[in-house]
Amino acid sequence: MTRFLAALIALVFAVPATAQTNINLGGIAADPSAPVEVTADNLNVDQDTGSAVFSGNVVIGQGELRLSAPSVQVTYAAESGDITRLQANGGVTFATATEAAEAQSADYNLSSGLLTLNGDVLLTQGQSALSADSMVLDLNAGTAQMNGRVRTVFQQDGNN
Repeated sequence: MTRFLAALIALVFAVPATAQTNINLGGIAADPSAPVEVTADNLNVDQDTGSAVFSGNVVIGQGELRLSAPSVQVTYAAESGDITRLQANGGVTFATATEAAEAQSADYNLSSGLLTLNGDVLLTQGQSALSADSMVLDLNAGTAQMNGRVRTVFQQDGNN
C-alpha cells in the first residue's frame, strides 16, 4: 500500500501545474550596495535619459550574482548616479553558486531586490529543474514565485 501511495504522490506532482509555484532559494541575499561590475563588447550612453546600453557578450556581477545576456540596458538614479535597474534581453542567464536560471528577458530592480524573468524560464537547483512562463525572484528574501505552465519532475531516491 505504501508503494502505491508513493507512486500516486509522484504521479500527482509530476503533472504540469498552471497556477503558481513558490521556490526557496536557500536564503540568497542580494547586497544592493555591493559594486556592480559590467563587461561587454559595446557601450552606448544616453545622458538625457540616464541610461546606458551594454551589448555583445554582456556579463554583470554583483556579489555572488551573475547575469549574462546579449544586451542590457542600465538605468541610473539622477540624484546619486547609482544603478537602479538592469533590463536584459535576447536570452538571459542568471546564476549564483547554487542556482541557475534562463529566460528570454530579465528585469532586475536593485532597489527592491526583485528580479523578474520572462519567457521560457528554466530554473535549476542541484538535480532539480523547474520551468514556467515567468518567475519573480525576491533576492532579499531568498524566494521565488513561478507562474504560467509550471513543470517539474521530482527525483524519488527511496523508490525501487
